[in-house]
Amino acid sequence: MTDSQDNESYEKRLEAVRPRLLAFARLQLSDQYAAEDLVQDALLAAYQSLDRFRGQAKFETWVFGILRHKLLDEIRSRAKARTISLEQEDYPDIEHFFAANDMWEPTEIPQPWHDPEQALEKDHFWQVFDICVFHLPTNTARVFTLRELLGMDTDEICDSLGISEQNCWVILHRARLKLRACLEKSWFLNEEAS
Repeated sequence: MTDSQDNESYEKRLEAVRPRLLAFARLQLSDQYAAEDLVQDALLAAYQSLDRFRGQAKFETWVFGILRHKLLDEIRSRAKARTISLEQEDYPDIEHFFAANDMWEPTEIPQPWHDPEQALEKDHFWQVFDICVFHLPTNTARVFTLRELLGMDTDEICDSLGISEQNCWVILHRARLKLRACLEKSWFLNEEAS
């Protein structure tokens, strides 16, 4: 392959991953134009750094890593100037998981995960995971992805979103419950059926 063919191949791969990058950036920034600018910056940085891509990770993972760093920088720069209020209706409906004494009371026993290492390797799993995350209420998804996907500290999340630490932990707990239910229904039960 010539350098020209390599560049065309990478351009196509960058264009193919763009919609996922944009959806992720939109979730974090809640601003269409800022998300588009940040994704464009990430794609440009990836294109300009192709000589540093060693193939140790998937190409798409490498590009997401570039976007991740740009998002963290943007979120941190906005943290002091912007606060977000979470309304009661923004919380997921999980009351049916708890008894009157506020103790967890599962309505059904969680299904065991069959060979989780193999499931994590499948690209389809991550597509289902993305769908589950994007179906969370916006603020819940934002808190979850800041913590679990972008790796921000709880204090930093609380400062940037203007929420208390206790509220953050409640949101994270509820997000995990909703994601677990979504994944059990949409991924693991479907895997058993097939």
